[in-house]
Parts: sequence; C-alpha cells; structure tokens
Amino acid sequence: MEYMSQEGYDKIVEELRQLERVELPRVKEAIAEARDKGDLSENFEYHAAKREQGRLLGRIRFKQRVLEFARVIDKSRLDSDGVGLLSKVGITNMSTKSQMTYTIVSPHEANLREGKISIKSPIGKALLKKQVGDIVEVEVPVGTLKLRIDSISL
Repeated sequence: MEYMSQEGYDKIVEELRQLERVELPRVKEAIAEARDKGDLSENFEYHAAKREQGRLLGRIRFKQRVLEFARVIDKSRLDSDGVGLLSKVGITNMSTKSQMTYTIVSPHEANLREGKISIKSPIGKALLKKQVGDIVEVEVPVGTLKLRIDSISL
C-alpha cells in the first residue's frame, strides 16, 4: 500500500488519462500508418512505433498499479509533533549552515525541484519521527550529512 497526498493522486490520474487518451492513440495511428507502407521486416518506422507502444503500455500498467494500491491521506488527521508523511520540514545543514525546506512525500510524488523528497530516501528515512531541535546524521552518496530540524508543519 502506498500513501500519498490528494494532489499526488490527482497528478497520477491525470498522467494516466493523458497516456490512454492521447499518447496511445497517437502511437496506434503511427503503427497503422507504417503498416500501410508495405514490408514490415525492414520497416524502421513500424518497429519504432511498436517499441513506443510497448513502452507506453508498460507505463500505463505501472500507473494503474500505483493507483490500485494508493491510499490518499487526510491531512487533518496528521499531527505535526514529529516528521512524517506530508510534513514540511525546515532543516539546516550543520557543516555549511545552509537552510532548506522539504516536504516528505511518497516516492511517486518526489520532485527535488519542487522541494519534495521521498519518505524512502536516505534523508526522508533519517528525518522520520524526529522532532524540532533534533540533529540527524544521514549517510548519503557524498558522505555523512549532519542536519538540524528547525521546523515542522503540515
């Protein structure tokens, strides 16, 4: 089971609709067009379109499976005592004194550009259930980060 925000769930539903209603028909049309050109054994366009169709069908199945096991979290039932899913966490890197704010989300919603990190990432796991003022050491590919939790909100 995968817990996520309503916003994340809606994004996946919208992406699935786009794949099924726009992308897949476009690829099927390309396959039909390439098939009309004759000999399929040497038809690059046909094989490329079939590969694209396989990729799209795999992506559609993956999104359907994510939605099948997704559970939307009611934010009103969450507490902001400790870091958890959908918590907005203000942290300070103790070695560089740089401050960052991240929202802890499901892996399917993670997007570093939007300040959303996965609950299953090394930083997300380390912050889980910690409270304001706690200092957390996180093993990341570059080494060890020492982070102080400055704020937690929903």
